[in-house]
Amino acid sequence: MRIRSLLLTAAAVAALTGGTAAASPATDASLVPLVETAAQRVATADQVAAAKWGTDQPIDDPAREQQVLDAMSAKATGMGIDPEVVERIFRDQIEANKLVQHGLHAYWAANPAARPTERPDLGEIRPVIDRLNNELLEHIRDSAPLREHPSCGPRLTGAYLTVGHEMRLDALHGTAVGRALPSVCEARR
Repeated sequence: MRIRSLLLTAAAVAALTGGTAAASPATDASLVPLVETAAQRVATADQVAAAKWGTDQPIDDPAREQQVLDAMSAKATGMGIDPEVVERIFRDQIEANKLVQHGLHAYWAANPAARPTERPDLGEIRPVIDRLNNELLEHIRDSAPLREHPSCGPRLTGAYLTVGHEMRLDALHGTAVGRALPSVCEARR
């Protein structure tokens, strides 16, 4: 079942990124670090969801989201990366994170026995997210030639499949990682 879900999500990633041809494994490797970091960032949503569960803290926090987008765009400019590209990619990252949070909250609401028993401190989670954000910026910068190449879509799909397999992503997290990636190959808009 996990493989079927992963393949369906890969097909969605391919459709969103315009990938139509298969990429060779050797060419996929260069986008793997970017996808791995995106997947690690998505994984932080579990702790964020647990921190917000049963509180009045909303999953959708436009003010916090804008702070992240502004900070990443400012850092991008300093690194010589197009801030509009970075904003699109990070908007996808934020939406993917919220997808996991909403999914977990719905699951916990329907399955009380699965609810978190401890509430993580967001103050301890945010530095991890900040570190991953900085790593993601570096990968965005370093992968510019691949992201701007016509073969980006198939390469991204291959990297997604590799990371999904290696990280053993479940359906929710696999779908969220797929949601985190569409703008990666849209750098030439």
